[in-house]
Amino acid sequence: MNSIQLNKQGHLKHFLGIEGLKRALLIEILDTAASFISVSEKAVKKAPLLRGKTIINLFFEHSTRTRTTFELAAKRLSADVLNFNISTSSSSKGENLIDMLRNLEAMHCDMFIVRHNAAGAPHFMAQHVAPHISIINAGDGQHEHPTQAMLDMYTIRQHKGEFAPLRVAIVGDILHSRVARSNIHALTTLGVSEVRVVGPKTLMPKGIEALGTQVFHNLKAGLRQVDVIIMLRLQRERMQGALLPSAHEYFQYYGLTEEALKVAHPDAIVMHPGPINRGVEIDSSIADCKRSVILQQVSNGIAVRMAVMAKTLGTVSEQKGTQ
Repeated sequence: MNSIQLNKQGHLKHFLGIEGLKRALLIEILDTAASFISVSEKAVKKAPLLRGKTIINLFFEHSTRTRTTFELAAKRLSADVLNFNISTSSSSKGENLIDMLRNLEAMHCDMFIVRHNAAGAPHFMAQHVAPHISIINAGDGQHEHPTQAMLDMYTIRQHKGEFAPLRVAIVGDILHSRVARSNIHALTTLGVSEVRVVGPKTLMPKGIEALGTQVFHNLKAGLRQVDVIIMLRLQRERMQGALLPSAHEYFQYYGLTEEALKVAHPDAIVMHPGPINRGVEIDSSIADCKRSVILQQVSNGIAVRMAVMAKTLGTVSEQKGTQ
């Protein structure tokens, strides 16, 4: 995959997944994002790095948070942004993906932000798109969600500093979660001490240990002395068959409550990629407590996506070269 993601100089051409990327590149993205945090705090929330560039949001799945933060990120870099309405596009009338790409390329765009329900769709597009266009994966099927992972890594570093000493627990629907997969790849690449995945056997992928994780089916055992807790949403839209008896029973065994949180490290932070389901995977008292950094994740997502866009289009390295 990296032969597609990276150009001959080893810089990002597309951002399709975390798997296989080097630690140094992930750190570069985090450092670049840190330089963009101040943009959102200015009276005029603009940086000129992508002025004259055209970015198209291609969301084949519904999304509010991800699409909105990508749009804000692009506009804060001074790009022109088009939100392409897939439900009314020619693809809903039978046009194939290649023909759609060719027509959009004819509009002289520079980047596609792609969310698709089929795993591998952004990779397919990256293989067939015109050479001057970059693709960013905004979530593909059950495969990866790389920018979510990077904003999660930024939030963890913001609160915890070094990655090496940390124990991190990812809790919930691991089986259907592209966020879990991207986070596991990012955490292991950044060298955390321990990555735990916690959930019922029916929602745990076979062979997940091969990715460098420890598997727990008991919530308190999985949370004991961890520094970071990443809760996941139950992705019922991807479930086939009766994988769970009920949401109420799931909350009893795997919902994050004040009682369950007591076994974690006293300074542990609580994260969630959203949207949260209160009373299903997390209690309201935890979602709103001081240890919750869920809203900070959303804010950080803008700077991280600015960083990925700027690096993918080469404007960060170009700017450094002119200094």
